[in-house]
Amino acid sequence: MGIRLDGKTALITGSTSNIGRAIAFAFAAEGAHVVVSGRDVSRGTEVVERIRAEHGRADFVAANLNGSAMSSNDLATEATRLLGGRIDILVNNAGIFPRTTTATTDEATFDMVYSVNVKAPYFLTAAIAPAMVQTGGGVIINLGSWIARLGIASALYSSTKGAMETMTKAWAAEFGPLGVRVNAISPGVIRDLIPEGSATTEHPAERMMRGTPAGRSGGPSDVAYAALYLASDEAAFVHGTIIDVDGGRVGVAVLAS
Repeated sequence: MGIRLDGKTALITGSTSNIGRAIAFAFAAEGAHVVVSGRDVSRGTEVVERIRAEHGRADFVAANLNGSAMSSNDLATEATRLLGGRIDILVNNAGIFPRTTTATTDEATFDMVYSVNVKAPYFLTAAIAPAMVQTGGGVIINLGSWIARLGIASALYSSTKGAMETMTKAWAAEFGPLGVRVNAISPGVIRDLIPEGSATTEHPAERMMRGTPAGRSGGPSDVAYAALYLASDEAAFVHGTIIDVDGGRVGVAVLAS
């Protein structure tokens, strides 16, 4: 067990799988008491049991963050109770990716994606940030995406992540002077762990990483380490920043020799 987050409490949305799960493991390993949240009770319970097996502290709260202020407030209330009355770190990670194009997106899908990806973290932050101020400060970490700045044919999802990155800077201006640091991570192509014995055929995502310094996709732990830095006191002078964890996909072009 580490000590970088010793004595801290953290709520991580969408932490039953992939990036959110990796962040929960990383925070707990560094001493934080973590609330894992998501819709899948069995997966959430599995994450909590693994953390506890490694002598960490964790609880699970089932949450369907549908964009309503009520659902965000309910999660904030229950997480605060389980964490002993305060939330030091909030990670707005939960989100959905629509498998539609602009022409095939109906109004219900549009509203649902914005509700989950933008409204839910907005109202969750509105519920938690003022409480952080009252208890002496805190940290908020939002999850953006590389496709918010490098256009691909996914207008709906890209626009929600662009909104998250814009809100990050606005919240840094709003809450930073009150003691709450707000930053974001912009992941690139991130693949979950590949089980042993799986086919080794190149995944389509890998092709998107050609011509980058990394030359490959990243894993959930790559994002988790960035979140750990932002959550720790090592980032005490970091406000309103978006950290690209994308293997250089957005910022760098590698030319073939």
